[in-house]
Amino acid sequence: MERLKLVLQYFQSNSESISNGICIVLALVSVKLYTSFDFNCPCLPQYNKLYSLGVMIVPPVILFFLGFLVNRHTGVMMDEWMRPTGNRTKNPSVVKYLFSAMIQRALLAPMVWILVTLLDGKIFICAFSVSVDPELFSGLPNNTGLDVSNIMAKVPCKEDVIFRNSSFRKAVSRYVRCYSQAVGWSILLLVIVLGALTRLVKPCFDDHGSFLQTRYWSNYLDVEQKLFDETCVLHARDFAKKCVVQFFQDVRDEAALRLPHPHPCCQEQWEEQQEEQEERLHGISRREQVDQLLNRWYHSKPELDVSRMAYRPRACVTWEDPQGNTLYSDV
Repeated sequence: MERLKLVLQYFQSNSESISNGICIVLALVSVKLYTSFDFNCPCLPQYNKLYSLGVMIVPPVILFFLGFLVNRHTGVMMDEWMRPTGNRTKNPSVVKYLFSAMIQRALLAPMVWILVTLLDGKIFICAFSVSVDPELFSGLPNNTGLDVSNIMAKVPCKEDVIFRNSSFRKAVSRYVRCYSQAVGWSILLLVIVLGALTRLVKPCFDDHGSFLQTRYWSNYLDVEQKLFDETCVLHARDFAKKCVVQFFQDVRDEAALRLPHPHPCCQEQWEEQQEEQEERLHGISRREQVDQLLNRWYHSKPELDVSRMAYRPRACVTWEDPQGNTLYSDV
């Protein structure tokens, strides 16, 4: 149970971990889809290869684009690539890094599908049984009245009557399946070797400092977008609350007349909440101001420099009794 919690905490730590988790889930889904998919070969020379290659290619393409859709870095990369320059210059290396990371994650599920189909071998048998030379095997049914291509196309269909009590179909199927599994293991070995070589050789040719900068700013773009969305939600909530309260102002005033005077502590708490809401609204009181602010964020994002940030001074609040004595002072 503790290990499961650690895994969940890892995947919830940042967007990169969440993207990795989603890609792993997609890969597992692709395996589950293939195992639950009932593949039936047409057993016709003109359709076997077309149907088999369609099953081997179309689902990986769908999974590839699905990996694009569920990857958060897709939106971040496109926003950074398409946005106007404004006050902030674009960094092509960050866009390239996000694109590379996105492609790598999107390719995981399609690669799993292709490897599973090759290691299983049924689709490969359907596609290439016609290409096998029947003279390599004994027991070819020759009393069916069919030509050789039609007979070889029916090899994937083990329930066909022409192969009843015949070892020919099993021998051809085993032969093609061995080729399929050899191709699958070769692709898996090639991917692992290329990944290992890239991991080992890349630091020898890349500037690690530049890589750290690129990774930092790619993470910054992701975090900035999330914080902007969260701030927009808070601002929209407070703006809507102000609009609703203003609409029901008369009802609130009538209710306030019938309510007892609040306790000083509750009054202070209420005033603090009101101050916090006003601070989140940043003085924006009209729809035109909101639209202008959002338009400014898109067309002219602020430069990455917080050294000139202005801090609002705290308000000075002083409470005095009727005799002029100070009861409370907040400076």
